[in-house]
Amino acid sequence: MLLQRSCFRGYAALRSLYRKEWCKVAAEEEPRINGQIRARSVRLISESGEQLGIKHIREAMDYAERQDLDLVEVAANSDPPVVRIMDYGKYKYQKEQARKAARKKQVNINVREIKLRPKIGDHDFATKRGHVERFLRHGDKVKVTIMFRGREVQHPDLGEKLLRRLASDLEDIARLESQPNLDGRNMVMVMAPKKDAATKGDARDESLSRPQESAAHS
Repeated sequence: MLLQRSCFRGYAALRSLYRKEWCKVAAEEEPRINGQIRARSVRLISESGEQLGIKHIREAMDYAERQDLDLVEVAANSDPPVVRIMDYGKYKYQKEQARKAARKKQVNINVREIKLRPKIGDHDFATKRGHVERFLRHGDKVKVTIMFRGREVQHPDLGEKLLRRLASDLEDIARLESQPNLDGRNMVMVMAPKKDAATKGDARDESLSRPQESAAHS
């Protein structure tokens, strides 16, 4: 019996905590408006931002109704709570549009990975370098990994030399975000695109295409 009471108290406390947290989240998501406002007295702000002083909630609601607007609780934790007269539907719409605009401005940066062997041939190296260059032009970061096998790990200088060569070849469009670093049996370097990487890439493509066009006309 005692155990049941203890379990019930624990459940009740947990449920009470959950309700408090849920109410806190709900309050953060949506402010109380009009009849949802529980305070008896509020500090009233007009639609234009004018301070109208402390009013009884009924008086504040009547003031908003006469203007065919809403009464919105903007600072619930103040004493007394602060409410503002506004067109809440219009306010929500403008807020959502601002949120969408902010999301559009966010830049999503992907991290690509290219793996090399320390004894890679020149042709294969050029191919891998082309992949890295393409990723950088698209605005992505590139993690370049040198994979050592067997006794190759005893010569990390070969891997570092390869990474430094790659960084030197692409220094016009890339900066090193992470220097070559030995991590177990791998050596890793991270490259990030410079701001004008895409512009330089387009110019390079154009210059490369001109000899081909001249050859075609001849």
